[in-house]
Amino acid sequence: MRSIWNGSISFGLVTIPVKTYSATDRTSSVSFVRIHEADGAPIQYRKVCELDGEEVPNEEVGKGYQPPGDDIVVPITDEDLSRLPMPTAKTLSILAFVDPAEIDPLQLDKAYYLGPNGASAVKPYALLREALEHHEKVAIGKVALRGRETLAMLRAHDGALVMHALLWPDQVRPAEGIAPEDVKIRENEMKLAEMLMDSLGALDPAELHDDYREAVEELVAAKLAGGGPVTPDTAAPGARVIDLTAALEKSVRAARGAGADGEAASVTPIRGRGTAAKKATAKKSTPKGEPRRAAAGGKGATSKAGKANIGKTGDSSAAAGNAAAKKSARAKRTSKTTAT
Repeated sequence: MRSIWNGSISFGLVTIPVKTYSATDRTSSVSFVRIHEADGAPIQYRKVCELDGEEVPNEEVGKGYQPPGDDIVVPITDEDLSRLPMPTAKTLSILAFVDPAEIDPLQLDKAYYLGPNGASAVKPYALLREALEHHEKVAIGKVALRGRETLAMLRAHDGALVMHALLWPDQVRPAEGIAPEDVKIRENEMKLAEMLMDSLGALDPAELHDDYREAVEELVAAKLAGGGPVTPDTAAPGARVIDLTAALEKSVRAARGAGADGEAASVTPIRGRGTAAKKATAKKSTPKGEPRRAAAGGKGATSKAGKANIGKTGDSSAAAGNAAAKKSARAKRTSKTTAT
């Protein structure tokens, strides 16, 4: 790995010579070149002077500063910049040690590895690294990178020191007018949200990859082979009114793998929720491949009870009819005897 900046860390009266290496690699991300659609030739970018319209060679390109809200451009030379007082030009000056939670992630910019530069830097380098880890702090300082001064955060990571360039506080825009206000969250919704967070489990970095880049590579390979891949329709569905509680409940079941039919989590519309809930309950209570059994007090039980009652009613009616017939026959015999 090639170093991109040599300097030192100023830690009180201790100076630690370091070399700086880029900690990230963005070359693997998808990037496109601009082409002329008529013939497919790449389009070149040329530096053209706005005054005379002539192309300007690189050796004639300089720096200028345009004050905000002004049309005047003030030329600035490298000699002008070299005369400016910049004590952080070759030194990362540590100003304070703070809790990592005090750093707003919005301020984080590009990351760099810092390594000891020379044998004399090894021990103080290791001491600062161990002190940061043991004390669970990060160092905040200032350093000049690429001709400008910036805030920097220094932390221990994987046995090395990592420097994050930070945006200045006034470079972070406030979120005024963006966040909704006066939203009431019910207790069961909060519990379901927390259950869903716990059910998703830990993140495995080895499983993270750029699906879009892989799709682009497959597309390019197919075009080189003389065709084009058939891509599924992945159009995003329109906005729907959702039942938040039902969506959370189903998401928790899907995350835990407890869904009876193995369906992925989705959003349940508010309309028809009762019908969907009844169908889901009936489906869940009846395992696949088994006949549905009537529960106690259910429809099947009621039908059987009804048949039993009908049978009993029929028996009672028959007994009552026999008794009436016998009584009528006795009455007839009595009336004949009386007549005689």
